[in-house]
Amino acid sequence: MSRYIIAFFICSLLWSCRPETYTPRPRGYYEVELPEHNYQKFDNPAYPYSFEYPVYGKVIPDTNFFGEKPENPYWINIDFPSIGGRIYVSYKIIGPDQTLDKLLDDSYEMTIFHTKRADYIDDFVFHDDTNRVHGIFYNVTGNAASAYQFYATDSVRHYIRGALYFDVTPNADSLKPVNEFLRKDMEHLIQTLRWRN
Repeated sequence: MSRYIIAFFICSLLWSCRPETYTPRPRGYYEVELPEHNYQKFDNPAYPYSFEYPVYGKVIPDTNFFGEKPENPYWINIDFPSIGGRIYVSYKIIGPDQTLDKLLDDSYEMTIFHTKRADYIDDFVFHDDTNRVHGIFYNVTGNAASAYQFYATDSVRHYIRGALYFDVTPNADSLKPVNEFLRKDMEHLIQTLRWRN
C-alpha cells in the first residue's frame, strides 16, 4: 500500500512540474471612468471673454509659452487632472501687428502641421451672429498630437484659439473615448463663448 502512496506522490509532483502553456492576449487599454458632463462659468472680469467649461476642469493662467512669457495675460489652460488632458487657450487682439488674415493663416499652419501623423483633417465652420462668434473647429484624426483644435473671432477685435492635448504618446485607439468625451466639452465652450466688448 505504501508503494502506491509513494507512486501517487511522485506522479503528482511530476504532473505539477510540467510547463504551463502561455496564451498571448490581445493588447488592451485601461478603462477610463468619465464623469458626467456638467458645466460652470469662467467669467473673470479681467479677461476679455467668458465661457462655460466642465466642472471637472481647472482653469490655470498660462505663464509659459515655450520658455517665454505669453504676449498678453489672457492665455489660459483648462486642465483635466482626472483624465490627463489639457486645452490650451490663447487670446490675441486683432490690430495692425496681428491682422485677422495673419492670425487665420497661423491657425491654419498650426493645424496642418499635424498632417505628418494625421490620417485626415475635417473642419467645421460655425457662426453665431447674435454673439459675434465665428470660426472653425478642426477634427484631426489619426495619431496626431492634438485631435481637436478651434479658433473663434468676432472678426474685428477678439481672436481666441484652443487645442486639446494629452500628456501621453498619441495613440488614436486608446485616446478615442476620452477625445470624444472632451470634444463635447470643447463644442460647449465655443457655444457659450462671449466677448466683453
